[in-house]
Amino acid sequence: MSVLIDGLQYANWSEGIFRQMRAGGVDAVHVTIAYHETFRETVLNIERWNRWFEAHPDLIFQGRTGADVTLAHETGRTAIFFGSQNPSCIEDDIGLVEVLHTLGLRFMQLSYNNQSLLASGCYENDDTGLTRMGRAVVAEMNRVGLVVDMSHSGERSTREAIDQSTRPIAITHANPASWHPALRNKSDDLLRALGEGGGMLGLSAYPHHLLSGSACTLQSWCDMAARAVDLVGPEGVGIGTDLCQDQPDSIVDWMRTGRWTKTVDYGEGSAEAPGFPPMPDWFHDNRDLAGIRGGLLAAGLDRATVDGVMGGNWHAFFNRSFGAQSASPGMQSRAAE
Repeated sequence: MSVLIDGLQYANWSEGIFRQMRAGGVDAVHVTIAYHETFRETVLNIERWNRWFEAHPDLIFQGRTGADVTLAHETGRTAIFFGSQNPSCIEDDIGLVEVLHTLGLRFMQLSYNNQSLLASGCYENDDTGLTRMGRAVVAEMNRVGLVVDMSHSGERSTREAIDQSTRPIAITHANPASWHPALRNKSDDLLRALGEGGGMLGLSAYPHHLLSGSACTLQSWCDMAARAVDLVGPEGVGIGTDLCQDQPDSIVDWMRTGRWTKTVDYGEGSAEAPGFPPMPDWFHDNRDLAGIRGGLLAAGLDRATVDGVMGGNWHAFFNRSFGAQSASPGMQSRAAE
């Protein structure tokens, strides 16, 4: 059986959750370590993770390369890969891209719902695409091996990131908008372009991204996954649940509003229903992740494709994406002079 990988979670981390990962056989998880944090605040979050790695070496360790997924699988542990859902962690300093990659960051979104210094978010009325700094940062991310993530970005910005990036990008947690028209979900045309560029789509189980919300059935979700495979390609689809387990509702305010507004922004929810929505009954925590396999088979996907969606595709993407980009022959020759 293939490795089991979740392409995005933001839980209220604890030993209990780490043990659930092991009970569910989850080999690797991409975890959010920053939403609106500055560089120094992000470093403090990394320090907190270092203490968890120190306290629970039998359960988790920091992942840096695709080989760490194999190591986790072979040793019965979960490899933790860091990501940021906003470029606030690099502030206005492109040099921090390499610094954060050195500290273990492997994914960074170019925007989180709003306009950033790099790109437009999916909630802006006017998506102006990548900014001048955005194009420069994408090039630097490509160079060091930091994956461009466009999960919360607008349509034009995402398409320009696909075109601008010299390495495949990821949409770590979103679904086809043709299945459910949430603002974060992506159009069929965009998903086809993602696949043509060798990119990865992580399918979300967060209720605001689901047809029928919390009442979405596993079969409906898996039928959507089969449609995503048709759009992106069998090697370009994985899972990115966006699980926010054990988080208090106050964290939703931090996720959606940060420090940019004095009012409450309900984002993909509504003013009548703030806070976290209930998860669908087929996915509450990491112990339920492997159960998605049966639904994917029932949706008509063959076993090799299901193995890819459950984690094999993310593993291959990690292997391709996290290392530094080789210098061009021209650069190599100049370096030798």
